[in-house]
Amino acid sequence: MTSKIVPVIMAGGKGTRLWPLSRATAPKQFIQFIGDKTLFQETLSRLADPELYEAPIVVTNEEFRFLVAEQAREVGVKLSAMLLEPVARNTAPAVAAAATLASDLFGDKAIIQVLASDHEIVADKSYYDCIRIARDTAAKGKLVTFGISPTEPATGYGYIEIGDKLPEGAHAVKRFIEKPALEKAQKMLEAGDFYWNSGMFMFSIPQLVSELTEYAPNVLKAVGKSVSKAVRDLDFIRLDADAFAKCPDISIDYALMEKTPNAAIVPSPFKWSDLGSWDSVWKTGTRDESGNVATGSTTLVNTRNSLVMSHGVHLAVQGLDDVAVIASEDAVYVGHLKDSQDVGKLVKLLANAPATSKLTETHPTSYRPWGGYTSILNGDRFQVKRIFVLPGKKLSLQKHHHRSEHWIVVKGTAEVTIGENVQMLRENESVYIPLGEIHRLANPGKIMLELIEVQTGSYLGEDDIIRIVDEFGRH
Repeated sequence: MTSKIVPVIMAGGKGTRLWPLSRATAPKQFIQFIGDKTLFQETLSRLADPELYEAPIVVTNEEFRFLVAEQAREVGVKLSAMLLEPVARNTAPAVAAAATLASDLFGDKAIIQVLASDHEIVADKSYYDCIRIARDTAAKGKLVTFGISPTEPATGYGYIEIGDKLPEGAHAVKRFIEKPALEKAQKMLEAGDFYWNSGMFMFSIPQLVSELTEYAPNVLKAVGKSVSKAVRDLDFIRLDADAFAKCPDISIDYALMEKTPNAAIVPSPFKWSDLGSWDSVWKTGTRDESGNVATGSTTLVNTRNSLVMSHGVHLAVQGLDDVAVIASEDAVYVGHLKDSQDVGKLVKLLANAPATSKLTETHPTSYRPWGGYTSILNGDRFQVKRIFVLPGKKLSLQKHHHRSEHWIVVKGTAEVTIGENVQMLRENESVYIPLGEIHRLANPGKIMLELIEVQTGSYLGEDDIIRIVDEFGRH
């Protein structure tokens, strides 16, 4: 039985509102926006106090499992578990599954804190004061949420009206309000006693289970079966797919918080944003004297109150006001900041057109458990990639039916297996892998291995890989 808080991080979302940096296979929680850490890594950093927290449980999906593991490793945070959802079923099943696992790992009286992996939070003293108030309130049998002090009449958030103050410092919840129209949001801002619904929670496991039994028994039943049939795979716990698929697709707010008489809210003055649009990224950034937030390779002339970010090409912006100009490696978005809530509609148009659908799904850079690769140039019957392999990692022993490959090492040392032959390649050395030949690439060194791969052949898709041996259990 632990007396510390067990953090549960929700990291499975596939948001596209921050396109083109955010894609279906590389969503915003795993991307560096401002600073040298991703939002997921910033979330992990807020859980660093070993006096307050146990090692976190991360709830994510199959697609992101190696991203989660690698980004946690980069910031030196050990995870207590990584729970893989076979299908997306909203927050109520995810929270129930994590609570069931936390009960097994830390005792059935543990307190869990549910966090989003993609929020921007300033974790100052007021933040940790709120965490402790929420913990003490949850220990008394309340289901606790964090209400953010509103700074404007925002229409993109739900609101919570607070009621009487409770002994531990939280307040009873009077009512939850759906995302309001501007006029209603303005009235709530003026009235006080209304807070933004942050989507962060604190629960004691016994109280959570008790209330799910009463208000969402079908969620609890399906999740219980899914956890009991879960399978361990390397560092991951895979929930049973058939049982989990039977869970209702419902949020913890609808399933529980809006029904229970035991809901409590901690009024929270710390700086918070869900970074749900480019407008909110601009608001949380550090603005220059012209009101601009600029990151990456950029030049701004006679431009005001704008967000300019580049993850690739150099962006030069002249004579504009109130715009977002965002460049990824393969796409550029330009629009008024005030319209940035509607980027999702644009992404749907792109996704529905065969010529542009790939721009909404994947980045030129893809991450794998051993490192990853960036697509540099695609042509008729040839493709050029930059491959990077982490120290001590190796790719699967594999072969291809339709392509041959040339590898040129540009950094580090490569151990190359071709058929029965194993050889070492150093910087500026190269090797040729004929079509159909069994081969493997490994990094035996202490620094990142980087090489340029030139593929030639009649078909160059990623599915032309026949894995013979793979230490990550892929087929």
